[in-house]
Amino acid sequence: MPLTVLGIESSCDDSAAAVVRGDRTVLASVVEGQTGLHAAFGGVVPEIAARAHAERLDHCVEAALATADTHLRDLDAIAVTAGPGLIGGVLSGVMLARGLAAATGLPLIGINHLAGHALTPRLTDGVPFPYLMLLVSGGHCQFLAVEGPDGFRRLGGTIDDAPGEAFDKVAKLLGLAQPGGPTVEAEALRGDPRRFALPRPLLDRPGCEMSFSGLKTAVLRLRDDLVGAKGGLTPQDRADICAGFQAAVVEVLAAKTARALALSPAPTFAVAGGVAANGAIRAALQQVAQAAGATFVAPPLQLCTDNAAMIAWAGIEQLSAGMPPEPIIARPRWPLDSNAAPMLGSGKRGAKA
Repeated sequence: MPLTVLGIESSCDDSAAAVVRGDRTVLASVVEGQTGLHAAFGGVVPEIAARAHAERLDHCVEAALATADTHLRDLDAIAVTAGPGLIGGVLSGVMLARGLAAATGLPLIGINHLAGHALTPRLTDGVPFPYLMLLVSGGHCQFLAVEGPDGFRRLGGTIDDAPGEAFDKVAKLLGLAQPGGPTVEAEALRGDPRRFALPRPLLDRPGCEMSFSGLKTAVLRLRDDLVGAKGGLTPQDRADICAGFQAAVVEVLAAKTARALALSPAPTFAVAGGVAANGAIRAALQQVAQAAGATFVAPPLQLCTDNAAMIAWAGIEQLSAGMPPEPIIARPRWPLDSNAAPMLGSGKRGAKA
């Protein structure tokens, strides 16, 4: 019989639980977002997110088990996100998982949230190892050579803001609703990407490192210049800024993807993470992969953003590979490639990425 694992995810502002089988069947995937709770603050408030997780996670687990028509006694293990993420949310999930494991005697597996994203193409498309992955989300952006359930070699990534973070900040600068990714993308569809010349950071440097902080600052200055000259922004100004910003992000990601494929040729190039839901980014990356002779894989949109199915699957990967469970410690920082030099610095809590 295939393994059946309950997954629990609470690293940011989505409370999620899922039941997944080892034959790649997602029996249930429940995600409760918190957008309404944070809307008035222009971004995710960690304390509010943690409290919401504590209130909702057990209901998510109940709903997932009911949808899957599965009881706790039918499970082979419980997998939970143990980091990286907002520590209050991570703790909420870890404590719930510990309680369930103690009550049932089930094995408990701590999963790196980034590994969940990185292994998603194996859940959705059965992609064999090795493959090249671009993990691009609200808090992370890095190229990974995925060589096994615990084999991740980082080729490069952002040295400051992640693209999703830049989308959110640009949306806030322009008075658009959060989360910024979907709203900026929608505005960009009405805009002219050629009207404003925005920078393409680090394209003149070799390698796969990226930077998006300067692009965000350029948008801020452009907005201020327009407001100063005209007394405000017209709807077309806003749409054109969004189109120019998105075009810059797309060009950077596409160019760096081409370099990553040249540095580490792979039969498959996959993309995952919340920003992978952006249609323009997907289309550009698919063209780059095809030009390099690689198969392009992008998970369904509901499995690009944070979810617990990817956590359950990562647990199944570890169990199937015979990897011994490690002590579960809730971690705000947890690099996938521990051998790579930190891209964003390090501190008492460890490397950021």
